[in-house]
Amino acid sequence: MSSATHFPDAEGFQTQSDNFISWLQASPGVQLNHKLRLADLRASGAGRGVVAQDNIPEGGELFSIPRAMVLAVQNSELKNLLGQDLEQLGPWLSLMLVMLYEYLQGEKSRWAPYFKVLPSRFDSLMFWSSAELQELQASTIVEKIGREGAEESIMEMIAPIVRANSALFPPPSALGSFDGDAGAAALIELAHIMGSLIMAYAFDIEKSEDDDDEAEANDESYMTDDEDEQLPKGMVPLADLLNADADRNNARLYQEEGALVMKAIKPIQQGEEIFNDYGEIPRADLLRRYGYVTDNYAVYDVVELSLESICQAAGLSNSDVESQPRLEFLAELDILDDGYVIPRPVEADTTLQDILPAELVVLLSTLALSEEDFKQRQSKNKAPKATLEANQAAILIKALQTQEAKYATSLSQDIQLAGSLPALDPLDVSSRRARMALQVRIGEKQVLQTILGMLEPAATGSLKRSAGDDGESRQSKTQRV
Repeated sequence: MSSATHFPDAEGFQTQSDNFISWLQASPGVQLNHKLRLADLRASGAGRGVVAQDNIPEGGELFSIPRAMVLAVQNSELKNLLGQDLEQLGPWLSLMLVMLYEYLQGEKSRWAPYFKVLPSRFDSLMFWSSAELQELQASTIVEKIGREGAEESIMEMIAPIVRANSALFPPPSALGSFDGDAGAAALIELAHIMGSLIMAYAFDIEKSEDDDDEAEANDESYMTDDEDEQLPKGMVPLADLLNADADRNNARLYQEEGALVMKAIKPIQQGEEIFNDYGEIPRADLLRRYGYVTDNYAVYDVVELSLESICQAAGLSNSDVESQPRLEFLAELDILDDGYVIPRPVEADTTLQDILPAELVVLLSTLALSEEDFKQRQSKNKAPKATLEANQAAILIKALQTQEAKYATSLSQDIQLAGSLPALDPLDVSSRRARMALQVRIGEKQVLQTILGMLEPAATGSLKRSAGDDGESRQSKTQRV
């Protein structure tokens, strides 16, 4: 994982890696391709990584981890020791509680060698100071961090279990207990570490046939919500130590009946690093979730507009659905969202039709209707077609310009700043984070300016699109975040 983290000296680092590999090799059912090695890539800012020691053909199996080796709720003894259904906490909190238990067990935990190769410090946004977050300026990613909500969940759902079972959750020796203000602060810090590990490393674990049979027999399910089927999460040793690269992705994890198997998806040459891929996510989300930024994901940068900002651009006093008939009308038709994501136009022939979500264009069209036309739509209970014309484009331009104006610096100023930065001191955490924030906001401003340029002809003429034009290619782009 390419997140900026802190590790011991070279000898200690290698010892941890060697112990981890030895632990895997001694574990029943684990299969490791002898052509792989766990490498120290800190010199390139990549922490640990997996490198090929010999050529590996496409389709070659890199390693196989039995399902019983996955650090997950169903594999930990905690569920039996507590005597309660941990899955009622949901996929995130249940795994967080299990990881807290296993971590606090120290060497007694079967996953102790695994914990030692996982980072304990992160550059993900959850750990940034207020001053560091200000470097992101108007990026909407700041609103997604959710630190306050996470801490409320920890104190409401996790803390009571931990405090009621002190023998299972022994506090660090210097602390004494997890009670009181100091105990709460220590517990929150530990929980944030576990939550960040889950966010950066955990996989959604599909159920095996045996799991399906057991769930049916017990009339239970791993799902926490029938309508939003959330799969349980698990930490897959070694699979999560692969760094990610959108361009050089050469491996993929396959969930088979008895194991999770990493395979080469293209030929890998001797000396090449093995890369996974996070999918099509913007650099802002890359920073929020994984704590690093790479230009390989610049093509996935987006601009996000809230419903409130669009309503303000259209002259509405607020975005309260119940007090705005046009919003209520769209909500009843189930085509109103809280916000809208517009991806970066990548190809030279990309059109507004390719990148604007159909729901956004319908909202703009509804807001631009005359009162008479709106009442006609209401009577027919039918939304306008997703057609972008001058009035709709003008609303969108105003919303985008308002968003752009919220940034404290211009795109040209940021580009100039990026070009004048001195060499990075790897030990200077604040400087490193400021650089990553600069990359994120440059990308977002580039998207804003590109879309505004594309909208200028539409604001003076007309650019029509039919409701049937929002096909799979456009859908895949707008749903990737």
